[in-house]
Amino acid sequence: MNPSPLRVTSLNLNGIRSASSKGVDAWLRRQARPDWLCVQELKALDVDMTPELRTLGGLQGVFHHAQKPGYSGVGLYFRHTPDDLRTGFGSSEFDAEGRYVEARYRLPDGLRLALVSVYFPSGSSSEDRQRAKYRFLAEFEEHMKALQAQGEVILCGDVNIAHREIDLKNWKGNLKNSGFLPEERSWMTHVLDDLGWVDVFRSLNPLPEQYTWWSNRGQARAKNVGWRIDYQLATPGVARLAQRGSESIYTAERFSDHAPLSIDYALAL
Repeated sequence: MNPSPLRVTSLNLNGIRSASSKGVDAWLRRQARPDWLCVQELKALDVDMTPELRTLGGLQGVFHHAQKPGYSGVGLYFRHTPDDLRTGFGSSEFDAEGRYVEARYRLPDGLRLALVSVYFPSGSSSEDRQRAKYRFLAEFEEHMKALQAQGEVILCGDVNIAHREIDLKNWKGNLKNSGFLPEERSWMTHVLDDLGWVDVFRSLNPLPEQYTWWSNRGQARAKNVGWRIDYQLATPGVARLAQRGSESIYTAERFSDHAPLSIDYALAL
């Protein structure tokens, strides 16, 4: 018997309360129906999380909140109860910013699987934040290596890097801008080519103009002047289980300045 496909959806909410007011819960329940939902930019503290926000899409959630109100924060919602849950990746600098949550499973075939929701820093606001982003990349790379050593991984989130020219509309005009800097793109190439991670969406869909984020300026979304900065990065074993044709970037409704990214995997739980 073939495993049933299990859907992983990732979405930067740009505020969970804002996205909720725009109908994201109804879309998740009626149309997307993910088995795992990875969200970023909660922009909410634990005290702000109502029962409805804790159960988006009818799923149970776990959260890593930033200490700073109205900033960052990630969540991971699940239909299947994990064997273990972790918040933070052991960073003395970045765990206070609420950037990482992980669910671990031991699958029936003995496979160990980790599902991760992560929010990489943006460097666009200042040179100090760009330097912080580089520190994050160096530190998080070591954590990615540790995850690989423990089993298969699906890592979802807003990486704040467009990897190649195909991944943003105006690449020539952004060569010196955060999110498309040579050092950032080289880091992504290193993760894929040297460490062996797979950009699952791009492995399934080679087409241009597949974007997940648009600026709020100048009708960028209406004109599809976007960036692909939201990813599902996976280790090769589970990446091979991704089902071609299941990958989708949902743009019919607008819950955030990002669009949800969904992919189905032939996994047995």
